[in-house]
Amino acid sequence: MALTQRLEFRQSQSLVMTPQLMQAIKLLQLSNLDLSAFVEEELERNPLLERASDGSEPPVAGEPVAERAEFSDSGDGDSSYGDDGGGDHTDFSGGSTGDSFEPGQEEWMNRDLGTRAEIEQTLDTGLDNVFSEEPAEAAARTAQDAAPTAYTEWGGGASNDDSYNLEAFVAAEITLGSHLAEQLAVAFAAPAQRMIGQYLIDLVDEAGYLPPDLGGAAERLGASQQDVEAVLAVLQKFDPPGVCARSLSECLAIQLRELNRYDPAMQALVEHLDLLAKRDIAALRKFCGVDDDDITDMIGEIRRLDPKPGLKFGSARMQTMVPDVYVRPGPDGGWHVELNSDTLPRVLVNQVYYTELSKTIRKDGDKSYFSDCLQNATWLVRALDQRARTILKVATEIVRQQDGFFTHGVAHLRPLNLKAVADAIQMHESTVSRVTANKYMATNRGSFELKYFFTASIASADGGEAHSAEAVRHHIKQLIDAEDPAVILSDDTIVERLRESGIDIARRTVAKYREAMRIPSSVQRRRDKQSMLGNALSAPAASPDRSRDTQPA
Repeated sequence: MALTQRLEFRQSQSLVMTPQLMQAIKLLQLSNLDLSAFVEEELERNPLLERASDGSEPPVAGEPVAERAEFSDSGDGDSSYGDDGGGDHTDFSGGSTGDSFEPGQEEWMNRDLGTRAEIEQTLDTGLDNVFSEEPAEAAARTAQDAAPTAYTEWGGGASNDDSYNLEAFVAAEITLGSHLAEQLAVAFAAPAQRMIGQYLIDLVDEAGYLPPDLGGAAERLGASQQDVEAVLAVLQKFDPPGVCARSLSECLAIQLRELNRYDPAMQALVEHLDLLAKRDIAALRKFCGVDDDDITDMIGEIRRLDPKPGLKFGSARMQTMVPDVYVRPGPDGGWHVELNSDTLPRVLVNQVYYTELSKTIRKDGDKSYFSDCLQNATWLVRALDQRARTILKVATEIVRQQDGFFTHGVAHLRPLNLKAVADAIQMHESTVSRVTANKYMATNRGSFELKYFFTASIASADGGEAHSAEAVRHHIKQLIDAEDPAVILSDDTIVERLRESGIDIARRTVAKYREAMRIPSSVQRRRDKQSMLGNALSAPAASPDRSRDTQPA
């Protein structure tokens, strides 16, 4: 073969991830709140972008507007979206969707959400049910969270300025570390003891616990182990009671000592919390050396204690879930799907400002900068509009596929996967996956994540239609909730009941679903229900004519 130079023309196709396409993909998987934060950054960065107000001029082409879709079971299944006032409607029941996302794109990196290990790792999960908040305390805490934050206003009147920052007048929240540091300054006068105390306070986690092993603290501080233990004993007397404990048993013991209730019987109970988690009341009575009435009162005192005292200070408040899509019953018996326009950012491209600048700019660098700003602003407006249309199409198809759920409940949830929705709306599975990420739907049955409606299928025992995994979990929970305390259903019995209902499922699958719903085994449930039944039967016999308020605490 001769080695010569030559020119060749070749034609090929390849997928190129342009910056604009990457931005559109990023916007698609953001929630409305995250999208608003992203748009705020773009408004600060791009001088040609401006926020659209309610009284502004009609938006330019491509501006995202409040989208909604309606469909009913009586129609042919086509969906349309647009204004309620009979304006232009775009049919997207078939044909090209105009989606800018090509098949074969890589999924974005998932975020690993780490979970903090619980303090009582060595205990059974039944301890989660031991400590419960009293109804009065729960109502008081709810009222406190709902109450508006008080603030002091300077200047003798409210300001209507948009830049008026109310957060500047709100007092900073007291953290657990600062609360303990204030008590440390009063409790110790020696600098060495304060140094040891501050070091231990820095090790306290958000629940108020210290690490179980403090052996390395003395070596790092250059102090003796006796000095560290002496400072720790003082720290454990700080407010709130139970703070700076190294285990759940020690936390409860500190609170009982504060109440002068740490007698030998209570000590034995605190040292055998694993039996309390298993509801093994007979073994607890043996270790504590008390009768049935005393052990019931002791368990009641344990339930009134706080297993995580540090959460009262500086704990992060849960963010309110804001739905991205609303689903309401329609007048014709169908369902009305609408985007949450209150959280959708509305931006405009200031073409007038760009035209005026183009007449005065002479430098090539400035022209290139404003040209890039115009291109980015126009692309952002189009990407926001495309995102709104895509979310509405996916949500409408989900509602159509899961019509039985919205009408009759979770028992009628159908098996559904991403491919079924993608094929119905002629999009790629990766696009549907990004749309359903971090999106929530508010329905007449509550608010759910869009991914909630995608469940695996379980075969039918009689060869009929497959069942949804979520519907099967709901059926299992109903069977367990309705079981007789004298006849507890085992996993094998649940399998038989499900097969009688037409659900073909294996025993290990039932056990997996039961554990995922945090439902204990049949042995543990038998102990729990027998204990509850015994308490209910013994309470009227012990004091038939006395009110609960007259019994000793």
